[in-house]
Order: sequence, then structure tokens, then C-alpha cells
Amino acid sequence: MSESTPTLLLVHGAWHGAWCWEERFAPYLRQHGLQVQTIDLPGHGRQDTRRIPWFSVRDYADAVETQIQASSSPVVVAGHSMGGFVVQKVMERQPPNLAGAALFGAAPPWGVFSVVWHLLRSRPIDLGVASLGFNLYHLVREPRFAQALFYSASMPESEVRQYWAKTQNESFRAFLDMLALDLPKPAKADPKLPKWVIGGEHDTIFPPDVVRRTATAYGAEATIYPNMAHNLMLDAGWEKVADDLNNWISNLS
Repeated sequence: MSESTPTLLLVHGAWHGAWCWEERFAPYLRQHGLQVQTIDLPGHGRQDTRRIPWFSVRDYADAVETQIQASSSPVVVAGHSMGGFVVQKVMERQPPNLAGAALFGAAPPWGVFSVVWHLLRSRPIDLGVASLGFNLYHLVREPRFAQALFYSASMPESEVRQYWAKTQNESFRAFLDMLALDLPKPAKADPKLPKWVIGGEHDTIFPPDVVRRTATAYGAEATIYPNMAHNLMLDAGWEKVADDLNNWISNLS
């Protein structure tokens, strides 16, 4: 990598933490010469989780922007799922050292109502219990639910269980923000900012058509990875995603 290659900041999605990048993806990219940082959003990872139901998307975006601004080099920020939604909110702010944005199976700028509709049809009781108790962990409380939401059929059950054990509750306030209260405005993002938008062929949370529409909203082209599901940084085939991201960032400098 050249000295002008930007730092990569990886932002996790709902129920996850920086661990989802650090398991495989971030170390792999570091071995290939990238400067890679990860972040635990407020209430995630090793932080105090007691307030988790009440953190807003703005709180999450503030944390990401603060880390971007603290960098001495340009930063490419990549966000997965809810983290991709947060990255879109950061793109609106146009921090001066933001060098690019990558969206991994990101929640779309028009909100997550389609996810709610899917859960209403497939798991109405679970959605009701989660909503009434402000406890979104109820939706991922067993490995089988994590398998269905996050991973392809080829993902080994042992690995699904390993990663499921690290999942946690998610902010109900942030969920409401993603539903309607604080939606991104693509027109506020810099149209010249390089963008990389990807999704998984078998993603049931944000399927390929959602990923393509999100890419179109930001004037980008979508890449859909065959045989992969939502967790593109952990699912079988993650190495191809990492290599492609590495190449994209290398070509920015």
C-alpha cells in the first residue's frame, strides 16, 4: 500500500460489535497492508450496555464521525446493515477527511419498514414481544434465528453458534430512527465521494433489490455476492469480499 492509501474504519450493525470485523475480516486486511480500525458503537462490545435501548442513530453517527475526525489520514468508512445506515448519516455531514464510503448489506435510506413487514408475516409473536419489551435481542435469542437472519445454508453450525454467543440487545430508539424518525438524505451526501455498495444473494434482511436501489440512490453500482447472506464479513466467502474491498480502496489512492 502507498502512503496515500486511506485508513479503513469498519462499523458494525445491529446486535453485533467490533468483534464481527475482528474475527476474520479486519486481521485479513491488515495482513494485506491496510490500516484498519474498528469501533464499538455506544452501548456495544465492552461498553456499558444498560442504556442500549435508548441510543439514537445520531449517537451512533456522532461516535463514527468523532473517530473519523481523530484520524491523521483520510478515512474510508464501511458500515454493515445498521452500520451502513449510520454511515449514510455520516455521509450527510461530509467530514473533511472522509475519503470514501462502503455499504455492506446496508439498511436503505427509505427505512426498514420492509424488515418489519417480513417479521410481521414470519414471526409476528416474536416481533410483538420484542417491541412491547423494548428488547430486540428477543429476535436473535437462539442460534437458529441468527442462522436465518445472518448466514447462508453453507455456514457451519459451529461457527453460527460461536458468533451468536457474542450477539447482544440493540437500541429500540435506533430501530425507530431507521423506521421513520431519522432517515438519511442521499441528496446531502457528496456526489463525488467514492462509494462501494454490496449485498448478498441470499440476504433475507436487505435482499439484492434493496441493495441495488440503495446504490442507485447514491449514484453507485451494486455488487451482489452469490451464495452469501447478510453477514458478508463472516459468512462463507468473506475472503472474496475482503479482497474486492482491498482492491477498491487501493484504487482510490
